Amino acid sequence: MGLFNIGCLIANHQDRTRSVRVPKIMVDTGSELTWINQKHLEKIGVAREEKKLRLKTVDGREIIRPIGFAIIRVGKEITTDEVVFAQKGDLQLLGARTLEGLNLKVDLRNKKLVGAGSIAAAGNIIQKDALSSFSHHIATVPFEMPNQGSSLHTRIATS
Repeated sequence: MGLFNIGCLIANHQDRTRSVRVPKIMVDTGSELTWINQKHLEKIGVAREEKKLRLKTVDGREIIRPIGFAIIRVGKEITTDEVVFAQKGDLQLLGARTLEGLNLKVDLRNKKLVGAGSIAAAGNIIQKDALSSFSHHIATVPFEMPNQGSSLHTRIATS
């Protein structure tokens, strides 16, 4: 599989002056989430959210871990993401979602992260004619908000 480790900086997303350097974290594209030692996250004041995730380990065990939000920096790249509070016995992992946020991909041959290139964006590329030809796929659907007493409308794409 070609596993390798890198270093990164983890910062509190509400106070960037509170950060910790993680000199060795395993790059794991098989893990959706990034796992950081809970002591590191507590040290920089990353708050545990009320949401706890039920996760399945490689060996098939189900575990529950708290999550928080942090800024992750690798080299010049930076992103913010959910991070798992890794407990004793858990590995520290840089997961696929964080790699995507950093716009980095794995170069297994050289065991390093490299830029993933341009990010696809819709932006202003839709021409007026293209939008009008798409408009027959848009429908307005009424729905009611609970306990609001009023009807709202939303537009959804239909096929």
